[in-house]
Amino acid sequence: MINVFIDTITPCLSDAKTGELVQTEVIQITRKSFLKKYNKKNGWYTNWDQLIDDNEVYALVVEGSVDIQGLVSVVKDDDAKACYISWMCASPENNHQITESIRYKGVGGHLFAIAANKSIDFGFEGMMYGFAANKMLLDHYIEKFNAEFIGILHPFQFAIDEDNAKNIMEVYTYDWTDEKL
Repeated sequence: MINVFIDTITPCLSDAKTGELVQTEVIQITRKSFLKKYNKKNGWYTNWDQLIDDNEVYALVVEGSVDIQGLVSVVKDDDAKACYISWMCASPENNHQITESIRYKGVGGHLFAIAANKSIDFGFEGMMYGFAANKMLLDHYIEKFNAEFIGILHPFQFAIDEDNAKNIMEVYTYDWTDEKL
């Protein structure tokens, strides 16, 4: 499920209180033990440690830290010739559905940019798809990123084509690290 809100189109995360821009990095998470604390009980919508066997999991962090602002899990789908986004969510402190006073704006868009980048790495030129958590979010992704409603495998299934994925990647910036947790 994809459960993020695109609140601000910004190259860096924006501190919700001060407006200060914060640089970000992407870290691949490969250890189940690290992901154990990111679970349904504490606002992460799924038990992220259970995804690691069949997915690549990436964390959006504040530069120079492991302060996770959002997580995205992706799978190379050779049949669909696209990157499948199996899960995506902002941290509870950045989630509009959990709190009204979020810490950083821009998390959702950054997570989509990470998925688009992985699609290119997989050889799909940015093509990606996933399942929005609800109709409101589906409509939101259609409006913000020109996503296309597909609805074949799930009532809120959508896809973002190569051109729109590249547009997303042009806006959101972050550094990829070689570090793995």
